[in-house]
Amino acid sequence: MRVLLDTNVVLSAILTDGPPRALLTSVLRGERELVTSPFLLDELEELLVRKFGFSADAARATRAELEALARVVHPTAIPNVCRDEDDNHVLAAAVAGAAQLLVTGDHDLRALGGHEGIPIVTPAEALAGGAP
Repeated sequence: MRVLLDTNVVLSAILTDGPPRALLTSVLRGERELVTSPFLLDELEELLVRKFGFSADAARATRAELEALARVVHPTAIPNVCRDEDDNHVLAAAVAGAAQLLVTGDHDLRALGGHEGIPIVTPAEALAGGAP
C-alpha cells in the first residue's frame, strides 16, 4: 500500500513512540511504500532544526534517510483546496504519487475526509486498515 505520511506524522515517528512510528516501521519492513515530495522533505528538514533542535547536519541526514526510503514525486499542479497553502502541497504530493492513503494529524486536512479518491486518515486509522 502506497502512503503519504504528512510531515507532522513523520516528525512524530522520529521523536515519539506510537502509531506514527509503527507506520514508519512498516515502511522500513517493506509493508508499505512511502510517497513524499521535495516540498515535504524541505519542510521536515527545516522543522527538525527550527522546532526540535536538530543540528543542520543531523536534519540533513534524517532527510536523506527518508528520501532513500521513499518514492519522491514532483507534483506539477498544486490544488487550491485548503486555507493553509502547505496543506495544498500535501494533497498534490499524494495525488502525484498515487497514494492510497494520506496519513495526517492535521485537522484541516482530516476535515476533507479525502481528496481525489485518496482517503485522509489519522495514523491510528491507517494502522487499523485505513478506514476513518
